[in-house]
Amino acid sequence: MTTTVRLTVAQALVRFLTVQHTERDGVRRRLIAGTWGIFGHGNVAGVGQALLQTGHDVMPYYQGRNEQAMVHASVGFARMNNRLSTMACTTSIGPGATNLVTGAALATINRVPVLLLPGDVFATRPADPVLQQLEVPWAYDMSVNDTLRPVSRYFDRIWRPEMLAPSLLQAMRVLTDPVDTGAVTLALPQDVQAEAYDWPAELFEQRIWHVRRPQPDAAALQEAAELLRSAERPLIVAGGGVIGSEATDALREFAAATGIPVAETQAGKGALRFDHPQALGGIGHTGTAPANAAAREADVVLGIGTRWTDFTTASNSLFAHPDVRFVNLNITAFDAHKMAGTALVADARSGIEALTAALAGHRADLSRHDRGVAEWQRATDAVFRPGGDAGDSLPSQTQVLGALEEVLQDRDVVINAAGSLPGDLHKFWRSRDPKQYHVEYGYSCMGYEIPAAIGVKLAAPDREVFALVGDGTYLMLPTEIVTAVQEGVNINLVIVQNHGYASIGGLSDAVGAERYGTAYRFRAPDGTFTGDPLPVDLAANAASLGLDVLTARTVKELREALATARASDRATAVYVETGPGTGGEPASGAWWDVAVAEVSDRPPARRARAEYERAKRGQRHHL
Repeated sequence: MTTTVRLTVAQALVRFLTVQHTERDGVRRRLIAGTWGIFGHGNVAGVGQALLQTGHDVMPYYQGRNEQAMVHASVGFARMNNRLSTMACTTSIGPGATNLVTGAALATINRVPVLLLPGDVFATRPADPVLQQLEVPWAYDMSVNDTLRPVSRYFDRIWRPEMLAPSLLQAMRVLTDPVDTGAVTLALPQDVQAEAYDWPAELFEQRIWHVRRPQPDAAALQEAAELLRSAERPLIVAGGGVIGSEATDALREFAAATGIPVAETQAGKGALRFDHPQALGGIGHTGTAPANAAAREADVVLGIGTRWTDFTTASNSLFAHPDVRFVNLNITAFDAHKMAGTALVADARSGIEALTAALAGHRADLSRHDRGVAEWQRATDAVFRPGGDAGDSLPSQTQVLGALEEVLQDRDVVINAAGSLPGDLHKFWRSRDPKQYHVEYGYSCMGYEIPAAIGVKLAAPDREVFALVGDGTYLMLPTEIVTAVQEGVNINLVIVQNHGYASIGGLSDAVGAERYGTAYRFRAPDGTFTGDPLPVDLAANAASLGLDVLTARTVKELREALATARASDRATAVYVETGPGTGGEPASGAWWDVAVAEVSDRPPARRARAEYERAKRGQRHHL
C-alpha cells in the first residue's frame, strides 16, 4: 500500500524543494538554497504559510522589497554557484507577478536557473474578477502571469493538485540542465495553493539531479582539430561557459600548450588571469585593441562557451579575414551552430580536454601579439593613475577603477551591469580570479547590481563583494539595501555620481542625438535638460536606508574609503562624484550597430549617418 502524506499544495511544493540536490564531479549542492518572497493576497495563505510551517532553518526565507530585485539576487547567487544552486521567488498575483518579468528575461538570456512562484487567480472562480485579475474576454484562462511565458524556459499553471508532482519534476529538469536552463515559472492559483491533497511519500525523498559533462562527437572533434592545425592565425574566444563549467584550468593549460591567444567576452572575462602569456583581454565593441586586432586577422576562431552576441562580434564587423572559419565548442547546439561554425557540442571542460589531446604536439607561433598586450597594459596604467593622486580634483571613472584595483584582493568580486562602467571594466579591469569579474551584460539590466551583490555574498560569504552603481542605476532600484542591512549581509556599494546616463549620453552624441534627455539636470528655457545639476543627495539616501556611508572627493580619499569599506563588517557605501576623463583612454577599435536617422535637418545627425554608412560596409554574414 502506498504511503501518503496530507499537505496543501504549497506545503508539498516547499517540502519537495527542500530535498532537491545537484551533483557534478562528485560535489553535491542544495538545488533550491532559499526562497525570496513578498507576500500578498495571492500567496500569503499558501506559500507564505508553508514557508512559516517549514521553518527558516529548513527553507531559508529572505524578505524582498522589489520582486524584480528578488530575481536578480537569485541570479547572482546561481551564477556564483556555477548554475548548480539557485533560489526561488514567491509573489502575489498582479503587479507582484509582472514585476518578475524583467528578472526572468535576464535569467533566461544569461542561461541562469531561477525558480519563480507567482500567485495566480482562483482556479475555481468563486469571486470573479478577483482583485488584480486581468480579464481577457477571448481567453478566460489567461492571467497576467502569461507575460512570463516568453521569458521562461519552462512554464506551467497548476490548476489542480494532481498537476503539481509531474510539473515539479519537469521544472527541476530544466533548472539542472545547462543546455535548457533559465527562468522556470510555476504559476499557482491562490485557492489551489491552500487545497489539501494526499501526496505519495516518495515525492519527498531526497533526489539528486546529476549534471553531466557531455563529450564531443569523435568526427566533429577530428574536424575541429584539423581546422585548428591548419590555421596560421588562430584565436580563442572564451565565453561565460568556460567559467560556468569550471573549465578555467583546462583553458589555461590548452592555451599554454598550443600558444593560441585568448580573448574574452563580458561573461568570459576572468577565464584566464590577465597576466597569462596568451591573454589578450576583452573582445568586441568594449574590448581591447590587441584582442580586436587578433580577431580581425584570425583565420580560425575557436569560440568556447559563447553565444556570439553583437557586442562580441562588433555587430558582425570584427572578424574580417576573407576565409575566416569558426569552431564552436558549446554545450548548447543552438549556440554551437552560430557563425556557420563547425559545431563541437560538449561540455566546455570536456571539450577543451579533448582538444588538448587531439592537438598534442601542435603549437602556433603568435608572439607578435606580445607587444600589443604590453602597450595596452601601459595604457591601462595611464588611465587608472594619471599623475598619481591627481591633487584635489574629482577622480575620473577610470581612476575609480584604478583605486578599486589597488584595494581589492584576488578573491574579491566586482559587480556591474549597465551604463558606461561595463565598457571600461571590459577594456581595463585586470581579472585575477575566475569569479572576480561579475558583469551582467547579456541583458545589461540597470538595477541588477545591488540585489546581485546580496546573492553573490550569500553564495560566497568568504569573499568581499563590491557593486559598482551609477546614479542612474541607483535611482532605479536601491530597495534591497534595506534587505542587506536587515539580514546583515556585508556588501559594499561604490556609488558613482556623474549626474545622468553617461553611457547613453556618449552613445547619443555618436548617433547624432546630441545627448538629448540623458543628463540629470533642471530643464533649461529651450526645453532641454541642460540647467543646473539636480540637488539629489544619493549619499544621504543610502544612509537613510541603513548603510554606513563614506564620501570621497579625491583619488586619495577614494582609496582610503574603499579600504575602510573592505575592512568593515557592515554593509557600506562609498560615494564618489566623478569628473571628466583625461581624454587619453585608448579605443577598442570595434564598432556597434545602432541605427542612425537616415534624414535630418541637424548637422550632427547627418554627420553620424555618414559615419554609420561607412561602418556598415564592414558588416558581413558568416556563411
